[in-house]
Amino acid sequence: MNVALMGGSFNPPHVGHLLAAHYVRATQPVGEVWLMPSFHHPFGKPMVDFRHRLRMCEALCVDASGWLKASDVEKDVGGGGWTVDTLEYLQRTRVGDAFTLVIGSDILKDLPSWKDFDRIRKLARVLVIHRSGHPAPEALGPPLVQISSTDIRDALARGEAPTDRVPRAVLEYIREHSLYRD
Repeated sequence: MNVALMGGSFNPPHVGHLLAAHYVRATQPVGEVWLMPSFHHPFGKPMVDFRHRLRMCEALCVDASGWLKASDVEKDVGGGGWTVDTLEYLQRTRVGDAFTLVIGSDILKDLPSWKDFDRIRKLARVLVIHRSGHPAPEALGPPLVQISSTDIRDALARGEAPTDRVPRAVLEYIREHSLYRD
């Protein structure tokens, strides 16, 4: 099977992630799109517990008819949260599957700090999607909406409900578990 991998902190997952997943599924030869929340962020970014971020990704996937899935693979890989380690693990454990790593054009500036990006390109096809405000010649598609998880967390901490940026099921989970309160 061809699987598109969307990794990230998903802190929290939002409509921008959902739109990117739909775009990839609609335009690329993939059978599934996996949301892979980071178990450990390689650059030490603070995040709510992995279990919560995975459950929020699962809530985001509910309406996608089975092609969009939340994956806990990064927990299984362990280590420092490096993408190359995850891809090597998937190559060993999912023999016969082909992987496409989906990254936003906003990430391109950070690639020099990624561990072994040349190896990543050998393990998976790298697909760059155009994120609004971050044009890049190799980016595919129209600019996708620019939504910031930081802005969402700030709104939640102020007691606001960012219903235009976060799917209902994810907001319900956030409320139920009292996440992102100041």
